[in-house]
Parts: sequence; C-alpha cells; structure tokens
Amino acid sequence: MFPLSLRMLRRDLRAGELGLLLVALIVAVASLTSVGFFTDRVAQALKYEANQLLGGDVVLVADHPLGPEWRAEAGRRGLQAVVSATFTSMASFGDGAQLAGVKVIEDGHPLRGAIRLAPGLNQPDAPAKGIPASGEVWLDERLASALGARPGDVIGLGASRFRMAAVLSFESDRGANFFSLLPRLVINAVDLPATGLVQPGSRVFYRLHVAGAPAAVAAFESWAKPRLQRGESLETVDNARPEVRTVLDRSERFLRFAAMLAVVLAAVAVGLATRRFVERHLDGCAVMRCLGARQPQLMRLFIGEFVLLGLVAGLVGCLFGFGVQFVLAGLLGSLVGFPLPAPGGWPVVHGLAVSLLLLLGFALPPLIRLGQVPTLRVLRREWNGMAAREGLAWAAGALVLAGLLVAIARDWLLGVWVVGGFALAFAGYGFVAWLALGLLGRVRAVAGSGWRYGIAALRRRPVASLVQVLALAMGLTALLLLTLVRGDLLANWKQATPFDAPNRFVINIQPDQLDPLRRFFSDAGRGQPLLQPMIRGRLVAVNGRAVGPDDYADDRAKRLVDRDFNLSFDTRLPDGNSVVAGQWHGEVRTPQFSVEQGLAETLGLAMGDVLSFEIAGNRSEARITSLRKLDWDSMRVNFFVIAAPGMLESYPASYITSFYLPPAQMDFANRLVAAFPNFTVIDVAAVIGQIQAMVDQLIGAVQFVFGFAVVAGLVVLFGALQSTHDEREKELAILRTLGARNAQLRAALLAEFGALGLVAGALAGVGATGIGWALGHFVFKLPYAPSGLPVLVGALAGAAVVMLAGWIGTRRLLLRPPLASLRALG
Repeated sequence: MFPLSLRMLRRDLRAGELGLLLVALIVAVASLTSVGFFTDRVAQALKYEANQLLGGDVVLVADHPLGPEWRAEAGRRGLQAVVSATFTSMASFGDGAQLAGVKVIEDGHPLRGAIRLAPGLNQPDAPAKGIPASGEVWLDERLASALGARPGDVIGLGASRFRMAAVLSFESDRGANFFSLLPRLVINAVDLPATGLVQPGSRVFYRLHVAGAPAAVAAFESWAKPRLQRGESLETVDNARPEVRTVLDRSERFLRFAAMLAVVLAAVAVGLATRRFVERHLDGCAVMRCLGARQPQLMRLFIGEFVLLGLVAGLVGCLFGFGVQFVLAGLLGSLVGFPLPAPGGWPVVHGLAVSLLLLLGFALPPLIRLGQVPTLRVLRREWNGMAAREGLAWAAGALVLAGLLVAIARDWLLGVWVVGGFALAFAGYGFVAWLALGLLGRVRAVAGSGWRYGIAALRRRPVASLVQVLALAMGLTALLLLTLVRGDLLANWKQATPFDAPNRFVINIQPDQLDPLRRFFSDAGRGQPLLQPMIRGRLVAVNGRAVGPDDYADDRAKRLVDRDFNLSFDTRLPDGNSVVAGQWHGEVRTPQFSVEQGLAETLGLAMGDVLSFEIAGNRSEARITSLRKLDWDSMRVNFFVIAAPGMLESYPASYITSFYLPPAQMDFANRLVAAFPNFTVIDVAAVIGQIQAMVDQLIGAVQFVFGFAVVAGLVVLFGALQSTHDEREKELAILRTLGARNAQLRAALLAEFGALGLVAGALAGVGATGIGWALGHFVFKLPYAPSGLPVLVGALAGAAVVMLAGWIGTRRLLLRPPLASLRALG
C-alpha cells in the first residue's frame, strides 16, 4: 500500500493537484517554526549560558547597598564574590553631554562571561584584561559616537574627570532593561565616591555576583533565600535575566499570535484544496471500486498519500522557518542583548506535528467521500451527499484546530481567548460580508451586463464567496492595523502632548543647590523652575496590616509594592492634577496623603485607608484624604503619593524639576551639566525615541510573521478560486458557445473579483479601525479619532489584489476553445 501511495503522491504533485495544499502547509509550518527556532535559541542561551548572562553562578540584586555579611558568608563557603552597581548619570566631553548608564565594577568582574574592548571605534575587539584602572573609563560605541570622544580624551562624570582608555564592545551580563538601552560607560569602584553621584534619593541597583563550586553555590543560595528583605532578590541559573525573559515572553506572544492567524487561514486553505482534490478523484475511485477495491483500502491509500504529503510539507516548511528565524534574530537581536546559540531539533518535531494535524484534521472530512464513493458513480454522477461521519470529521477537525491554537499559545487562557476571538471575528465578518454581497446583488439591475454576470456568479457560489471574503479580510485587517491604524495612534498620542510640554527632566538636585539653580536659570533669561522635593519611601502597611508582593495577584501591583515610591509634599495642587474624590489638603498640616487614582485602583486602596511608608528606617503614617487624576500627557513632574506639609520635611530628600528646551537652545543643557556635574538631565524625546525604536523592532518582527498570514490568505483566495475552477470553466464555455464575447466575459470576471475584494477590503478597514479605537480608548487611554483612510485603502487594495489574483487564475480559460473545455469536463 505504501509504494502505491508514494506513486500517487508523485503523480498528483506533477499534475499540480496538490500544489495549493502543499503551499498552505508550508506557510503554516514556516510561520510557526520560524518563531519556534528563534525562541528555542533564546531559551538555550538562558539555560546553558545563564551564568555568563549573570556574570556569576548566582546574583543578589538590591536597590540599596548590601551589608558586609553577604560577601563574608560567600567567602566562608569558599566562593568568589564581587559587587557591581548601576545607575544613570550625565557624561560630558567638551561642550557636549549625554545621558548614560554608569556601571561600577570591582577587580575580578565578571566572574563568569567576558568583556570585550576595542582600541577605537570600528576596530577589532579583544577580551578585556582586568577592569578600568583608577582614573580611566570605558565608553561603549554609542556613547563614544554621541560625544565624539576617542581613546585618550577626558570624559566628565559628576565631579570627576576620567581618561577614556578603550571602547566597550561587548558585555555578557549587560541585560535587556531600560538601563541597557542607554549608552554605557564603565568605571572602577574605587573612583565612585569622588564623583559625588550617589546622594540621598539616588536610584542605584547593587549586585553581588557569586561563583564557585556547584555544591557551595547551592548551599549559599539556600542560606540566602530565607534572609532576603524587601528590595532584594536572587537571580540564579534557573531564573537568569528576568528582564530578558519578560521582554522575550511578550515578543513571543505577539509573534505566536501572528503565526496563529497563518495557521487558521492555512487550515481553511487545506479544506478548500482537499475538497477540489476529492471532487477531481471521485471518478477514479469509482473505477477502482468497480475493479474490486474496498472502501477501507481506498481510505488507507489516500490517507497514506496525505501523510507523506504532510511529512514533505513539514520538512520544507521547517527549512523555510530555519531561514526566516535568522531574520527574526536580526530584528530582535538587540532586545536579547547576547549572542544566540544554534537552535535545537524540537521546532522540527513541532513543525511536522502541526503539518500532519492540520492535514488530517481538515483533509480527512473530504477524504471520507472518496472512501464511500459508490460504483454507480461510473454511470451516474448523482451522488453528492455528505455522510454523518463526514460531518463528525469536520467537527473533529475544528476541535483539532482549537487544540492546536491553545498548544501554540502555550497559555490555555490566552489560547481560549484567541480561539474565541477568531471564531467571533469569522462569524462577525461572515455575517457582514453576507449582507454586503446581498446588497450588491440588488444593484445589479441598474448596472452593465458585466457587473450583472459577475454579481450573479457570486450569488450562485455563496459559500465560496464568503470564504474568500473572510480570508482576505483577516489578512488585510492585520496589515492595516500594523500600518495605517498604528500611525493614527502614534499621531493622536503626539497631538495629545502640548508642543511646549517639558522635554527635559533634572534629577539628583540637592537641597543646598536650590538657590544656585534658580540663579542659573535667571542668568540664562529663563523662568524660575518649579523644584519639587522627592523622598524615597517603601509602602509597608495598609490599615495596620503589613503588605508585600505576595499579597497581590496583579504583576504591576507586585512591582509597585516591592520598590520604593518617590514621595513628595506640597500645599499647591500640581498642574495637570484634578481631585476626583475627597478634598485637597492645601495648607492643612494634619498628616494625610493624596493618592493617584490609578495607583489606588491597582493596589485596592480607598478613601480613608491608612498608609504606612518606611523612610530612612523610620515610619510615616497617614490617612488617604483625596484621590487625584493625573494628566500624564502634560509631561510635567507627577507623583503617585503627595503628603500634606509638615510630614516629610525632616527626611533626606533630593529635588526634581522639568522644563521645555527649544531646539535652538540645546547648549543650555550642556552648560547646566557643566555647572552642576551631579545633575542628571533626562532628554525625554531621546528616551521616548529609544523606546520607540525598541517597539518598532518588535512591530517589524510581528509584521514580518504576519506576512505568512497574508500569504496564507492569498493561498485561501486561490484555493477558493480553484475550488470553483471547473464550474467556472464550464460556465464560460457555455456562455461562449451561446455567443458571449471575450470582452463581456472578461468584464464579468473582473466585476466578480472586484466586488469580492471591495467587500473584503472595506470590511478589513472597518475592523482595523474598530480595533484601533478599542486599543486607544481602553488600553492607551488616548482620544483616538478614527479616520476613513484604512477603509478607503483597504477597499482599494482588496479590490486590486483579488482582481489581479483572479485574473491570473482564469485568463487562460478565455483562450481555450469552448468545445475543448466541455470535453475536458465530461
């Protein structure tokens, strides 16, 4: 049976009977395996190179200086230990200044992994030998290029000056958080005190890197876990680089969603292509039945052929996916932040499984017809019924697809939402498309003959027409959402920010620098800056009950409770704030807090709740007396929690301010940093630009994977056209025999395809606009104003694509003699 199935597969492939089916499977497998290969490479790097990503075998991370007992315990167990610190500050050279991530390291760093240096920009690098000498600094390529600095130049950092010794080209433990997005410089730990950059209120992260024998490391980890305090965490080889995992998990979720759409459309294409295959093989199966073949034999024969086809398509799709994953690695490589090893073999197994499941799930129902074809089919072509078993097989195929989508999502809740979302989208699009096609049929009486014939053809094949509309509409919706609607969202976001909104934030201002800073602004002819105090405090109790990350299920709430809040005090209600509950405290010196409304909702806080903050080892407690709504688009300094006067003045504080700096006055920021070296001036536009660049990378990768969905949509379109190809060929042959001219038939075909594309494209434009409005209103909280451009572009693009594809698939029918067509169709 296997040799016969193999011969049939070769024959049908040469005859082009399985072309669309093969393409649909290859697209589905390639879309999934491209994501699978890429994520597998990341997973392997996180698993087998985790200690290099950590710079040790285990790392203790804290938002405060670590006590000496941690290092002492590591030494007592025979382990190596070094401390590193990271924070942001301004680096200057000449008249220029640049916000940079500062990394402070000790001798021996990194304990695992490597640092590579180059003698200059765009020159070959080599492993670093040691750390920067005292008085020296390493600048990465981005920072050196931004400042125009070269090795040997003097770089300003805080109150100190350093000689640039080399260009930093690689750090194995750099990570993938906001700090790693900034240009980087590295200094020796002995030089940190002289810079004067670490002041009360400074946000610095400290890391104790530990390495040694596995048993000793495990013992140290067991000793350390029960002693962790608030703001402290352990990173091990099992959970290395949580920020990398978070970024990649979110990226993978988007990529897998894009791949899911390709799989759904490929499933539709498989069903359509198999349907045509079965209809063209019914006569052959009837002849085989006459020659003695039994129904089970026919089923085994064709199932064997399709299993072989699934394996071939799976292998080819895996090859395409392997090549495509290099593109994804290029698009998302900078988000990962470290070299990726070669992928493993599991994505190949998954790809083959997906190919076979899709094929058997959506090809088996039509194949049942081949196994049940009667011998009378040779003489009478009247059997077209669908057996009960075929209906059950279609239901089983739908369940297989649903299970496959849940498995692809790797999250049952997300998978269920995706399955439900696709089902609702298909149902909604299908209902609207059915109404639209019905309305088009009503206007055919007032149109030309070509339009009338084209619309009549659509109404004769309602199921095939709906399938074509659905397939193209889903693909176009994804493209419009990621192009035009995304652009509208960004434009609305930019319009929501006033043109003169503050674009520079200054932090690390010390109390004794307030008057000099005011004079500096006055001497420069600028208005007085609004200087607001900022006190670091940690929420430790609500209504007398201790709270911690484990008390909250929401991830954002966990992060907020586990970090220090930036508290402030003021008598004046800040600009851009409005009280939505309670009353602003004003000059009243009774202890009380005003809390931002969104924070209250996240943490489950209400009016009258008593909050306890731990500040510099002391507790400050007061009741919530007002809730505020903040206008974050104003880009002003905002605080989640503001205390009444008299509560926080005695605690260590730094100050923060913001101002608008016109493009023509950029030198003001450089002079400010030169006059106050400890200040950190944050260029909001540059930071947003860096974040936008990261988001654009992810969108580029998602759009690339969505390309598979578009190809799958086109395969469905061609499959739907091919499924009615024989019927259309017969219709055209009869019309030509009755005297219809080629020009009339050409007009009818283009009208049919144009109407299909117009409905699908307009539907996609409306759907993309609706999704964009929902994202802007509910997710991004933007006053999104939908435009009609997506609908117009979608309708025109849909009409053009379908007309082109349809004409390519049917133009040769007009060149074929009518008698030849009728004879070929029997």
